[in-house]
Amino acid sequence: MAYKPAGEIKERVRQRYANAALSVQVAPSTGGCCGEPGPVDARWGLGRYDGEAGEASARAATASLGCGNPVAVAELREGDTVLDLGSGGGLDVLLSARRVGPTGFVYGLDMTDEMLELARQNQAEAGVTNVEFRKGEIEDIPLPDDSVDVIISNCVINLSADKPTVFREARRVLRPGGRFAVSDVVTLRPFTEAEKADLASWTGCIAGALTDDEYREGLLAAGFSDVELITSHSVGDDGDDDVISAIIRARA
Repeated sequence: MAYKPAGEIKERVRQRYANAALSVQVAPSTGGCCGEPGPVDARWGLGRYDGEAGEASARAATASLGCGNPVAVAELREGDTVLDLGSGGGLDVLLSARRVGPTGFVYGLDMTDEMLELARQNQAEAGVTNVEFRKGEIEDIPLPDDSVDVIISNCVINLSADKPTVFREARRVLRPGGRFAVSDVVTLRPFTEAEKADLASWTGCIAGALTDDEYREGLLAAGFSDVELITSHSVGDDGDDDVISAIIRARA
């Protein structure tokens, strides 16, 4: 069984996260990108923030759909310009804005209108001004070359059907010496063709995951150096310990 077409994957991902954004307006989610709204799951969402999500707006915190906490490992500094790939409800953008201070700036990039609307509402609630949410795709980042110091992302790159382009675009917009620091799902075994073709598993952050070696090789091929991948915790269903959350860092 072959891969699903990239356009079909992208549209299903967009639909899923549009629905997630709309559901937060009605009832806050405490799930993650692979979960549905419901009780807090320590693998996903707020389970990875150890209370620091309270620095952002309440709705941004409860809309968290990630598998880790990239802000905690990005080593953000005063004055940094930061880009969050797939910024969703804006939690990591708002947390980053606090850390880079008034001389820094944070861009949130998302392809989903509903998520962008939610993020802007959360920004207004938090009273944060050094932030801009832009509509766009992580395969075609709407920023110029050498324009950001740090790229973060939280369980989003696995959703792309064209990861080599994502890595090249990330390298393009990073300044020389810039830092790539993301949380993402990786797998310790190659998936079968049937698993890769499962759209529900794609949109749930599983079927699109790279192996740890593929992730390293992809970043190196895009021109990154000092690639580091640290496994964090299992996110697989039904006791599948081959699917894990990882912290991935590299330098431009």
